[in-house]
Amino acid sequence: MNKLPTWRYLLQMVRYKLWLYLLHGTLWGTFNLSALVAGLLARAFFDTLTGQAQLPGGTMGVIILLVVLAVCRVILMLTAGSAEIMMRFTMSNLLRRNLLRRVLDRPGAYALPYSIGDAISRFRDDAYQAEDNVDWSDEIVGQGLFAVVAFIVLLSINARMALITIVPLIVVAIIARRASTALGRYRAASSQATSEVTGAIGDILAAVQTVQASGAEGRTVAHFQRLNEQRRTTMLTDRLATQALSALTNNTASLGTGLIMLLAASSIRGGSMTVGDFALFISYLSFIADFTSGIGQFLAVYKQTGVAFERMGALLGDAPLSTLVEHTPMHLKGSLPAVPAPMRHESDRLNHVEVRGLTYLHPHSGRGVAGVDLSLSRGTLTVVTGRVGSGKTTLLQTLLGLLPMEKGEIRWNGQVVENAAAFFVPPRAAYTSQVPRLFSETLKQNILLGLPDDHAALKTAIRGAVLEHDVETLEEGLETSVGTRGVKLSGGQVQRTAAARMLVRDAELLVIDDLSSALDVETERALWQRIFEHKDATCLVVTHRRIAMQRADRIIVLKDGKVDATGTLAELLATNAEMRNLWQGDYEDSADELM
Repeated sequence: MNKLPTWRYLLQMVRYKLWLYLLHGTLWGTFNLSALVAGLLARAFFDTLTGQAQLPGGTMGVIILLVVLAVCRVILMLTAGSAEIMMRFTMSNLLRRNLLRRVLDRPGAYALPYSIGDAISRFRDDAYQAEDNVDWSDEIVGQGLFAVVAFIVLLSINARMALITIVPLIVVAIIARRASTALGRYRAASSQATSEVTGAIGDILAAVQTVQASGAEGRTVAHFQRLNEQRRTTMLTDRLATQALSALTNNTASLGTGLIMLLAASSIRGGSMTVGDFALFISYLSFIADFTSGIGQFLAVYKQTGVAFERMGALLGDAPLSTLVEHTPMHLKGSLPAVPAPMRHESDRLNHVEVRGLTYLHPHSGRGVAGVDLSLSRGTLTVVTGRVGSGKTTLLQTLLGLLPMEKGEIRWNGQVVENAAAFFVPPRAAYTSQVPRLFSETLKQNILLGLPDDHAALKTAIRGAVLEHDVETLEEGLETSVGTRGVKLSGGQVQRTAAARMLVRDAELLVIDDLSSALDVETERALWQRIFEHKDATCLVVTHRRIAMQRADRIIVLKDGKVDATGTLAELLATNAEMRNLWQGDYEDSADELM
């Protein structure tokens, strides 16, 4: 996918809140304009003191005007600063919102192309870099305009010295141009090294028990130290190059200023320039010097921003790169819009689901499912079983649209399902994955996940998940915080919390991927019994557990991604060798044996 020019991204960001961008530029422009006025007042003040000019109010009048101007500049600075904060926050959060939306739009079973820490670095650091460039863009334009005005005024005072002020600007532009490629390369290396460190931190914290169990603490720390040393080196190079360019541009401007001041001093002695003219010249010279150093830094920031957009664009997947700066509401003020609860319609009622030729092969391994047929009728339990790697989880995820179906057709009550990902959601379907994910919230919030707080529905779901006794033993009941990824709960409690989350949605079809792997036999039996207290409950379940297969109306045996046999448990034990091998294996004690 072809990348967009950096200016195209920046232009779209500016257009999102053009009025805020213009307000920010106008306020800072007015602030700079006040400095131009201050220079004129300074000339009048010194010329009045030396008797080369006469003002109606005298020197006291000029002093009063300067004080008033200073107060106005303070007010302008505070106002412009507030506008800048709002503008920067808006611009970076437009990028972050679009990135997050695209991540959530990805097929649910697709992993991010980078580690969580790396992705966070792109959300945080690269979005900030783009925000910084937007802020620079209108400020550098304002500086340029006032530098031109100052240059014209200086021409009227002394043309020769005014022309000399352009020399540092030309030198700085040449230096910045030659350094831009290296700066982009250094920033890319620095950002990548930072992402690797943040990614490693996330991986280590998520796998503390694994590291401890394998005795790999020393090797893990040594690996982290190597990554951190690499980050230190690349960041030092990046910062050193950026600061070196800044020092070159600033010093070039300062040398030019010093040379001009020496020339101005000789002009005063020769009588061709007044003391007031000299004060004005020095005051306005700062505009040109600031623009000279600013343009060098802006060019460096611009190049680094191009790297930031490339890194953020990598998270978009197959979406157009313009998605990154797509205009979308953010609701930064007032209450957030209410999220409507899923509405149930007559057409949502499940009578029959028919799947024909379902196919998805993982691009890297070539494994998956191919040509799978299945049929689900209302009020039935269908179990999918098979050996490790037979395609059980892939089958569920492809049916639900969490993986993109390559071939096949799905019909709900005879109607073709065009978009499985959008269709198989509550109230039509609810899903519990093989490894349930909990958030660092309360138990209640993890179950509801945004649904209205319906006490009766919540109570029913908790009972259905055999979780009521666990809730009673928790310190704050449903308001107990479960910790990061549910770390305060046992494996069985995590699975039953996920079951309650599924049940509270009262969906027509329950899709379950090995829900009971961490449950004891009695709890599992109670769980299935309570689910099927509702005679209309329709379940599609991946499991190897005998208790579930004994209750199943139909069992689908997968082998190498294809259906090896279907039927009841008795039929399959009598006719299918694969089912007999699975049944005779000691799977009661292993949650992962058939996954």
